[in-house]
Amino acid sequence: MSSLFTPRLQLIPLTRAMIVARLEAEDFSLICDTPDGPMTIFFPAEWPGAPLGAFPYYLTQTDAQGIKPGSFVAVTREGMRAIGQLGSKGKPNAAGELEIGYGLNPDVWGQGLATEAVGALVAHLHARPDVQTVTAQTALSNRASERVLEKLGFVRTGKGWDEEEGELTVWAHQG
Repeated sequence: MSSLFTPRLQLIPLTRAMIVARLEAEDFSLICDTPDGPMTIFFPAEWPGAPLGAFPYYLTQTDAQGIKPGSFVAVTREGMRAIGQLGSKGKPNAAGELEIGYGLNPDVWGQGLATEAVGALVAHLHARPDVQTVTAQTALSNRASERVLEKLGFVRTGKGWDEEEGELTVWAHQG
């Protein structure tokens, strides 16, 4: 899996080394392989936010290269700082639908970085022949996340439910 690029971000694959380091420390720096060669990336304590609870499970999902397939870390191209995590959830279903999730550190909210990152991820997924529709779910109270999806051309397709978030809006983006 290769990196994805936006004007301000590089999306690099989430690796076992990143997961282990975050489980062991609140903030850390790690030398990571990138298309531009090895680079030192700073991971602040806020990273990755809510997905941290899933990190022990993610360790069981890494492939032979130590990568969690479908998952990326959003890193600022200037300063090489991890500001979020995003990716696909599992594999496409029989209809070619694949759900995504994303989250950025609160200190970068409101700067358009989520739109850049999610836009790159959606384009990457739609380039796959097995993905016809990219889906996402947002909490009704998360208007900022809804705006990200609206800007990228997602449309509301229904309602969902989550034990933690409550009622959700289901979104879809056709390839």
